[in-house]
Amino acid sequence: MNHNTPLSPRPLHHLSDGRRRVMTAAQLRAHGVSAAETNEQCKSGGPWQELLPGVHLLHPGPPTSEERLHAVLMYAARESSSGVPAQPGAEDEQRPLYPEAMITGLAALNLHGFAAVPPLPALDHIDVLVPRLRRLRSTGCARLLRTSALPTPQHRTGLPVAPVPRALADAVADLADAGAVRRLLTEAVRGGHCEPAAVVRELNQARLLSRPHVVDAVDSLLAEGRAIAEDRLYRMIREFGLPDPVWNVDLRLPGGPHLGGLDAYWPEHAVAVELDTRAPRQGHRQEDDALWSEYARKREHLERLGITVVYITPKKLRDAMEQQATVVRTALMASADRDPAAYVVVLPR
Repeated sequence: MNHNTPLSPRPLHHLSDGRRRVMTAAQLRAHGVSAAETNEQCKSGGPWQELLPGVHLLHPGPPTSEERLHAVLMYAARESSSGVPAQPGAEDEQRPLYPEAMITGLAALNLHGFAAVPPLPALDHIDVLVPRLRRLRSTGCARLLRTSALPTPQHRTGLPVAPVPRALADAVADLADAGAVRRLLTEAVRGGHCEPAAVVRELNQARLLSRPHVVDAVDSLLAEGRAIAEDRLYRMIREFGLPDPVWNVDLRLPGGPHLGGLDAYWPEHAVAVELDTRAPRQGHRQEDDALWSEYARKREHLERLGITVVYITPKKLRDAMEQQATVVRTALMASADRDPAAYVVVLPR
């Protein structure tokens, strides 16, 4: 075979999807294409090109966004595979195409459907999350980000993609623009992609909460998350036919101390709901512990007075609203079997 001889389509005829327009050298060898033949096809002006080391684009011209995504995954995952791909068939469909590699950062957010990120063709590089001991280096359009613990990937358009909180943290690590960071975090919560606590946890683990523009964005995120959680709580009360509570109140003992603020309270039943919107902060472990202790003290004090306190997280409101409504309804119904609660003064918060 010389450079004027077209490659026989027979070994590759079944590989028609976008992924198979990009192949590693090992995959080409498994389909009967020798290294010498591959090099010949990839010469200047030839029908193929080497997109990344050991990863080949099987047509001339620029790669599509889909081809770039597959190429960086092939490059990042090749070290963890045997080098010889499985033959097409049912078993091939069941095994991961790209073990221990997933798209993260801005490209992942794009695949998750974020509007506040550049389109894929505008990205100079694509971030790929790999195990910390992976020996490959970043090159070309592939930027490798290493981690000691890979998250479980989600799949978008058939590709392994980091979950939104991790993808956000990897994207924010690169952004110095406070407005861009705020837009991404806000869209994550408003768009229902994840809860604020999950985002803050990932930013904390990435040690990004020491950056003032990230802290400012997180403060806005937490305020946004609380507003959304409150709206879901209103909706839960309405949609599941619970009696109307008094909203956003402070409780006090008559002529005595302040007992604490509550998001919803049913005075005639002595039942309260409080949204648990705590989120971890870097270097604030003592502050977090103190906040939790305050939650616990308030709950114990109120329950000693005969008031049942139901704590609900924003995530439970989002994912299991009916179940939370049942918890609140049960508490309201059980109030008839309890001793009367102590008298407390209810004030607007």
